[in-house]
Amino acid sequence: SLNSIYLSRRRRRKRKMEGEIHNFIVVWTIVLASLCYSHTIAKFIPKGKSRFVAIFPIICLFFILPLYLISINLGCTTSFFIAWLANFKILLFVFGKGPLSSTPSLPLSTFIPLACLPIKFQKNSTSDNVETTKKATNSTFNFVTKIALLAILIRVYNYKDNLHPKIILFCYCLHIYFMLEIILIMVSATVRRVSRVELEPPFNEPYLASSLQDFWGKRWNLMVTNILRPTVYDPIHSMVADRISRKWAPLPAVIATFFVSGLMHELIFYYNGRLKPNGEVMMFFLIHGVALSLEIVIKKIFNGKFLVPRIISGPLALCFIIFTSFWLFFPPFLRGNTELKACTEFIAFLEFIRYGKLINPTSITCPLL
Repeated sequence: SLNSIYLSRRRRRKRKMEGEIHNFIVVWTIVLASLCYSHTIAKFIPKGKSRFVAIFPIICLFFILPLYLISINLGCTTSFFIAWLANFKILLFVFGKGPLSSTPSLPLSTFIPLACLPIKFQKNSTSDNVETTKKATNSTFNFVTKIALLAILIRVYNYKDNLHPKIILFCYCLHIYFMLEIILIMVSATVRRVSRVELEPPFNEPYLASSLQDFWGKRWNLMVTNILRPTVYDPIHSMVADRISRKWAPLPAVIATFFVSGLMHELIFYYNGRLKPNGEVMMFFLIHGVALSLEIVIKKIFNGKFLVPRIISGPLALCFIIFTSFWLFFPPFLRGNTELKACTEFIAFLEFIRYGKLINPTSITCPLL
């Protein structure tokens, strides 16, 4: 019967979810042990080549571990946290730089979350208490608002057959932004409650960006921006500043930064669906690197004498981002039916957390299926 087919499918999903959660626990146990090793070994080995040799196997391991997770939600999040953020922070730590390097050295309880989670500690003085409280209130309001908008967006998917494909892609743009911000805020809030320190926000209202430079440098996914700047932009800028005019040194540094970002996104997308990269995501970031470099050149040539009004430059920048996303970013993202898999996984997770009981097939539906 139809009901037995539904139950059979849900049993298979339940078994897969149980195996995935087991792998997830094993992977993160290895991650924690590796970070404990990195924290301890730094006490005995000075920064530089010797520490790099000692910690290099951990970096390789962090690139391999996400391959043991096949789910979109757990696997993609883990790959972003350890293959990108943790590895880049550890590379800086090897040479005595970055957020993990401190004098005196950070306690292990701070080192571990700072290494593998998208957080950045923010030092506040006593005079900033009122402003901090106000920001926290606004952040809570924005968080609740984005959850409500995401819920509305999911309902819109029920009518996707009646909507233009470009409208659906725009909904996916909003969906990714809302999901990223909700996840990162939840991680930050958890760490804030445990460690009782103030954290910098992961986003800064990217929809209010006035230019590409403003969007990528000061508003979108600040955790990635803050880790790419010291690992890629600053070294390249310092390297080329001695060979070309310092006025134009930012240009190759910007291109290199977007190249590395594109490379890491290609890797995350591979972890996500195990699909062979075809270069579309890399092209997306290289185009934005070139466009941002052109924007910097124009600003330097006019030297502030001619400025496009913010009311014009902001929408133009956002339209360019959305257009190039439709063209290059979303096709590889959707090629592996990512949205369908994510929704199916969510249903399987709901079944799993209900003490292993199967949910009645008619009691829950996926708007994307």
